[in-house]
Amino acid sequence: MSLVKSKQRVADHGEVFTPAWMVEAMLDLVKGETERIDSRFLEPACGNGNFLVQVLRRKLAAVELKYGQSDFERRHYALLALMCVYGIELLPDNIADCRANLLEIFAAYLNLDPSDDFYRAAVCVLSLNLVHGDALTLRAQGNLPITFAEWGYLGKGRFQRRDFRYDSLTQSSAYSAEGSLFAHLGKHEIFTPAKTYPPMTVGELAALAPEVIG
Repeated sequence: MSLVKSKQRVADHGEVFTPAWMVEAMLDLVKGETERIDSRFLEPACGNGNFLVQVLRRKLAAVELKYGQSDFERRHYALLALMCVYGIELLPDNIADCRANLLEIFAAYLNLDPSDDFYRAAVCVLSLNLVHGDALTLRAQGNLPITFAEWGYLGKGRFQRRDFRYDSLTQSSAYSAEGSLFAHLGKHEIFTPAKTYPPMTVGELAALAPEVIG
């Protein structure tokens, strides 16, 4: 893979893709987290997903190791792995490529075709987790605040979604620096979700999928 798409994009946006060997070396620094199914990763300038692709591959390998003997659990925990990968990207072609690349890996792992509910649920998740926006201004397209969906697996095929505004989440760094992340304005106030949804099945998630991913 080329590390640049064009000299103009480098000049305009500083766009240079990280080589695969460096991606692997950097992820190895947090190897345990990359192999934990429910650990969350955010890439604030995700490009076409070269970091997120490898994170998802590692998570799916962990799913196979732990749940490979149960097709029901394997499929649901694979979706949870995808749900725990997040990205923000300024350029529209990159965010479209990132969504498509992650969807391809997920679909190949579960041997899905586009009519499958798990495929459609993945499209829904990727449309929410991978945001076309600017991580510096904390704004998505249309000048809306960036909002991320936090997903949890409740078991028995049901998932919980809670939405959080990115600008609220970034406030935690100030409290972390003081060594008091959960004191005073800690977990209760900083991490209050903007919206909480009723538990959803894969079929219900699939019904929310946009027609085109990109």
